[in-house]
Amino acid sequence: MSIMVNIKSRKSDRIKECATLAIYLRYPKMIAKVPTVKLSSGYEMPTIGLGTYARNAEQGQVQKAVEWGIEAGYRHVDTAMIYRNEEQVGEGIANKIKQGLVIRDDLFVTTKLWNDKHAEADVLPALEQSLSKLKLTYVDLYLIHWPVSVDQNDEDTGIDYIETWRGMENVVKLGLARSIGVSNFNKEQLDRLLTAAQIKPAVCQFEISPTLTQHDLVDYCKKLSIAPVAYTPLGLLSDARPEFSGKDLIKTDPKLGELSQKYGKSRAQIALRYLIQRGITVIPKSFTKSRIEDNLNLFDFELSRKDMNLVDSYNLNLRCVPALGMSNLKNFPF
Repeated sequence: MSIMVNIKSRKSDRIKECATLAIYLRYPKMIAKVPTVKLSSGYEMPTIGLGTYARNAEQGQVQKAVEWGIEAGYRHVDTAMIYRNEEQVGEGIANKIKQGLVIRDDLFVTTKLWNDKHAEADVLPALEQSLSKLKLTYVDLYLIHWPVSVDQNDEDTGIDYIETWRGMENVVKLGLARSIGVSNFNKEQLDRLLTAAQIKPAVCQFEISPTLTQHDLVDYCKKLSIAPVAYTPLGLLSDARPEFSGKDLIKTDPKLGELSQKYGKSRAQIALRYLIQRGITVIPKSFTKSRIEDNLNLFDFELSRKDMNLVDSYNLNLRCVPALGMSNLKNFPF
């Protein structure tokens, strides 16, 4: 009996090996597996995620980016209710699962609760709607997108995010989210949340980049065993964002160009590697296949301490996402 079991086991392993080989032959540019960080919830989160926000995305653009990303080796995909692209993200994921490139458990999918769903009773229906669009039965991470709350007309409702968190904890208990966390919370808000939480936030996602280094908040999150995740991780180094002075002084700095030549990497890869070495998960976004691949190719080099300090010196403490339209709302974090 044991001999038959061993034969079946070896046959199963062989089938898996052949399937893996077939995948790599089909997608020869697939990059090596991305390292993960263990969250306080016990789950592993890949340290690079594919950002999907686009203000004016073309039809199918996000879906194609997700498919390219999974083909390249991304296993972490970040979306949100307010991005209005969860259907495209779900289609991209479903296609790659159908093709056998990945299974659901290979992936780490994040979405976010929007500000008009902060009442405790609204959290579950909001997530169920997101899950339906994503074609998933659970998300790996569900975030409160902002600590502010509004109604359907964007008028301040002043709902306490502690109430919202009770709804977040409920979706974990129901098995609809494996981990929960927050986005755009400041230190005081994190402290207050922790005093009331039964389930600790696993993640705090906020803007971090070489031009907005956020050392205090990053270090504070780590002290609390909350994983910091960077959105807009290129900051003003991004080709899409001109510097506020009207001159791209940082992007054209010859010292940064020298780093690029030294490591044989683009300036964007240097910036992302800088954050990775600080222990920060990054979520770069792109809708260009070559850049999607390049943004994942960060683990075959390491910046020296001197070079880390150089990148750090570009800090301007300026936000690319100041969210000024929310500044008059209760619990605005900045």
